[in-house]
Amino acid sequence: MKSILVVDDERNIVDLLRLYLEKDGFSVVTAADGEAALELHARHDPDLVILDLMLPRKDGFEVCREIRRRGSTPVLMLTARSDDVDSIVGLELGADDYVTKPFNPRALVARVRAILRRSDGHAFDRPIEVGALRIDLRRRDARVGDRRLALRPREFDLLAALARDPGAVLTRDALLEDVWGTDFRGETRTVDVHIAEVRKQLADGGPEIETVRGHGYRLLLPPVA
Repeated sequence: MKSILVVDDERNIVDLLRLYLEKDGFSVVTAADGEAALELHARHDPDLVILDLMLPRKDGFEVCREIRRRGSTPVLMLTARSDDVDSIVGLELGADDYVTKPFNPRALVARVRAILRRSDGHAFDRPIEVGALRIDLRRRDARVGDRRLALRPREFDLLAALARDPGAVLTRDALLEDVWGTDFRGETRTVDVHIAEVRKQLADGGPEIETVRGHGYRLLLPPVA
């Protein structure tokens, strides 16, 4: 049974999410403020966190940053803000997805399941290797040589998508569908933001991600010696 940590100071939202998530087979723990959320995250190690942006004691920004510092627990952000939300999620928080209030609880549960499917990865027996880059999908571990890459979940999935077919050009729309899911309603520039972060991690010895103008991106194969 997958466990979900729901963090929101609005009791009616917490009760609604608990009802729908438990009905769908998830176990649920809840917190009403940021400090309690971090305590429960450390204690229960949930499979996913649903996190409100505006919280007492510690806000969603602080909580998400700390969760990211600890590891790669997927985070679904709840926000009443619809202005520039891609920038908030992609640049500052590193959340895996976001839902704006008010939301359809059935659609939110479907979003949770989609995030968990992406986080679980695919059961490939052999890691992906492109030059010095080695990606273990089972362990969600990416390394250049002996150096482990500090990738957020979406960044890991984006690199894996490119590495599965090195040399092939993948459009932004294809990457959005593969990594973010078919129901993503943000802008394609979200891909550009995440590509920039992946490039920083690959800069020291890893393969290059090439921008193909008017098309998308591709992971370049290492030159033949």
